Amino acid sequence: MNNTERLTFPALFAETISKHGNRPAMALVGEEPLTYNDLDEKIRAVIAWLEKLGVKQGDKVAILSASIPNWGVSYYAITFMGAVVVPLLPDFHTSEISNILEHSEAKAIFVSEGLKSKINDFQGRLLGRIRIEDFTLIEKTDQAVTFDPMAIPIAPYQVSEEDLAAIIYTSGTTGKSKGVMLTHRNISFVAKMSAKVHEINEYDRFLSILPLSHTYENTIGMIFPMTMGSCIYYLGKVPTPSLLLPALQTIKPTIMLTVPLIIEKIFRNQIRPKFTGNFALRIAIHIPFIRQKLNVMAGKKLMETFGGELRFFGIGGAKLNKTVEKFLIEAKFPYAIGYGLTETAPLLAGTNPGNCRLQSTGPKIEGIELKIHDPDENTGEGEIWAKGPNVMNGYYKEPELTAAIITSDGWFRTGDLGFIDKDGYLYIKGRINNMIVRSGGENIFPEEIESVVNNFPHVMDSLVKDRKGKLVALVNFNNEEIKTQHHHLKEENIDYVEHEIEKLRSELITYVNHRVNKFSQIQEIILQPEPFEKTATQKIKRYLYR
Repeated sequence: MNNTERLTFPALFAETISKHGNRPAMALVGEEPLTYNDLDEKIRAVIAWLEKLGVKQGDKVAILSASIPNWGVSYYAITFMGAVVVPLLPDFHTSEISNILEHSEAKAIFVSEGLKSKINDFQGRLLGRIRIEDFTLIEKTDQAVTFDPMAIPIAPYQVSEEDLAAIIYTSGTTGKSKGVMLTHRNISFVAKMSAKVHEINEYDRFLSILPLSHTYENTIGMIFPMTMGSCIYYLGKVPTPSLLLPALQTIKPTIMLTVPLIIEKIFRNQIRPKFTGNFALRIAIHIPFIRQKLNVMAGKKLMETFGGELRFFGIGGAKLNKTVEKFLIEAKFPYAIGYGLTETAPLLAGTNPGNCRLQSTGPKIEGIELKIHDPDENTGEGEIWAKGPNVMNGYYKEPELTAAIITSDGWFRTGDLGFIDKDGYLYIKGRINNMIVRSGGENIFPEEIESVVNNFPHVMDSLVKDRKGKLVALVNFNNEEIKTQHHHLKEENIDYVEHEIEKLRSELITYVNHRVNKFSQIQEIILQPEPFEKTATQKIKRYLYR
């Protein structure tokens, strides 16, 4: 990145237009892509539309929609004219959406047809509630105000690097949503530095399966490919297997971004059963060279499932299960790991396929500082602090919260505990707020125990907590899987699912306690009948289960 390069979305987009204007830019799977020149025309028309509605530079405009090309068009239009985008997660509750619209002082909102009922209860005054599919007004207050796809903006707009680009309200694991203020420079810097982690080009095809309202998909899955002229394909709906599998064969993506849960589910539901369902394979899998050969074969099948041309399968948002990562390494699957937070736009550390190290997030990205604050003299572990052009401006209307998390000299306290090895690779132990301190002074990270629990057959997910000095695990078992595997018991015992779960609870305690240190051994399994509520990156909202 040269010193004269302007880190704003309009500047980056103008560069892409000059180099790749006729290249495909965005499409729904199964439809013809918009070129970057087409995208440019649509963005201009939407800016002109926002002008008609009375939106001005600095105003806040929300987006509530599944990921579709017009999501990107709306995002760029808002930010190119110097307004501030407020992306809303589609799974936010109605009350949460109303609170955010009120708190952010949003002047307008782009909303999809399927989600417009979520803003029915909002009583605040908006200049426009715009249907994102066709940019028509949902509530026509003035029949003369209509969208013209051929319109061009009236005013010239100058956007600077330090201008606010987005306020992103986190749906975190700790409860209250906070509005993270990110500038054009914050986000553009990470997009440009992503190319230093893994190079892409105008022939790469991204298949987007995460919500664009999350910073991870937004920066690395939308802004980054735009800077290089790559094409992004969207499903337009929740990525169910029936929708995703055909799309993979149609698009044959070269790049995908995911969260650990997706690949962990594939491993547990499709790969592991093939190794454990046969007695001979159950024995053979414990012989290293045979296991490696079997994993290579499984890796080839996995590549075929993803279309056969994948060269970067990015995993971020949470820690990847160790057993699953070992499989990916031996399978020679092109996975890569990244680490960051919404507050850092988001990337802090990352690596590309071929340079991953087991359970590491990789080294820091170029252009930032990363350090371990007050490290333990024996383990080298301490809180991860970061400083650089990607650190947020602060939390919107929350100066005290901002001061608590950003030091006076600019260091951002991540709240994550970790260490950096001699080669500069970062390893995450867990969230400091989740850490359990035992009476003997031992530090226990529930995420590490949960990783072991989740490797046990039929476990969907788990949460480990301290209850009156005892470690207990809340476990969500896969009842449907148990029914399928043990259906032969149905006539012998009408409560066969409950019977099997009781057996599994006992076996699970033994399984876990043989694989963790004595301080991390669990004393009780508590059934979690319903799936855990999760964030956009599929982390459990732990505060709900305290």
